[in-house]
Amino acid sequence: MPVSSIERLQTLYGVSLALSSELDLQALLPEVIDQVIAVTGAERGFLMLGGGKDDLVFHVARGLDQATIESPEFEVSRGVVEKVADSGEPVRSLDAQTEGWLAERKSIHQLKLRSLMCVPLKAKGRSIGLVYVDNRMQAGIFTPDDLALLEAVASSAAVAIENARLYSLAVQQARMERELELASELQAALIPARAPSIPGLELAGQWHAALEVAGDFYDFIPLSNGRLVVVIGDVTDKGVPAAFFMGLSRTTLRASLAADLSLSQAIEQANRLLCADSSGGMFVTLFAISLDPQQWQVETVCAGHNPPLLVRPGSKTAEELPGGGMPLGIEESQAYPATTIEFEPGTFLLLYTDGVPDAVNGSGEFYGLARLQKLVPKAGRQGPEKALAMIHADVLAFADGQAPYDDLTLVGLRRV
Repeated sequence: MPVSSIERLQTLYGVSLALSSELDLQALLPEVIDQVIAVTGAERGFLMLGGGKDDLVFHVARGLDQATIESPEFEVSRGVVEKVADSGEPVRSLDAQTEGWLAERKSIHQLKLRSLMCVPLKAKGRSIGLVYVDNRMQAGIFTPDDLALLEAVASSAAVAIENARLYSLAVQQARMERELELASELQAALIPARAPSIPGLELAGQWHAALEVAGDFYDFIPLSNGRLVVVIGDVTDKGVPAAFFMGLSRTTLRASLAADLSLSQAIEQANRLLCADSSGGMFVTLFAISLDPQQWQVETVCAGHNPPLLVRPGSKTAEELPGGGMPLGIEESQAYPATTIEFEPGTFLLLYTDGVPDAVNGSGEFYGLARLQKLVPKAGRQGPEKALAMIHADVLAFADGQAPYDDLTLVGLRRV
């Protein structure tokens, strides 16, 4: 008995209402096919998603009993699928066994297909897949009205699918943002909240992540023998992988320094441990200072990091400390010899990561080492805390609103 226009509208309204109420894509797709089979009287229904015939992927294949059809790619006419995907126009056949170009295709005869329809899924004028239904028992069961109804259902389904996909992406994005926020909070907790109080020594540090998480770090590590180790490091990567390796590097270094080893031996042990764990090819540059606040003996070790700048008492120039060395995590047998420096009263020392000289302005110019060396003697006379604030402000002024390309970390020491 023919279905009236009012009944079709009621059916379409009910289908649209059912589809629009579901935002879980995995639950929505089977619902789409079940509704399609119900409104068309088809024996089987298939739903594919993708932007073109080469991208189409079967997501749902079901029969009247809602049972899943196995190996759906071998259960449909690829000729019909490709024609609809290429043209974006629907296809209807009353009897594929005898009808024109379809009758010539092997899959039609092998699958004993008779009545079939296939329509594109379009959202905002863009093809996102297609719906295919057929009946292998009866010919001529799909009327033009059935095709029109299937197109209308497909249109509602496409909107529902796109909404569900966007909702899923929004949920994933929110989850990732929350996870990054937690990671940022956990990583920030690894950075010293304040510098230790040591008579005769002023200390300060600043840590600025370019992204939510960073590869830079600094640390103040008091040892059981009364010495203080000051460390600055920079993992050669960005984002979450660098953040994980930063945490590993900091923990490994602290554990190595806790042993009864010299600064040189501790860095070498940390390097061996990081080489064993650095399966992703990551490494970290490092500069470490070990000082005895009683005798003021100061040792330094450089592992491929930017050499710190030293301003001696009364001097108007900033000299670079000895640098070189290989970053940690590359060569297991690498040696890291220590260098002794003088640290008399009034001496100011700046440790920094390459986020300072590599800062770029709108013209593509780098902040550069020369600009930093010119500023450090003047800044150092203000004490570490004010000096770091001056340097950071100068870098920001130079960048003039440009987003930072790299993390920026500063550590200042002054003997008073």
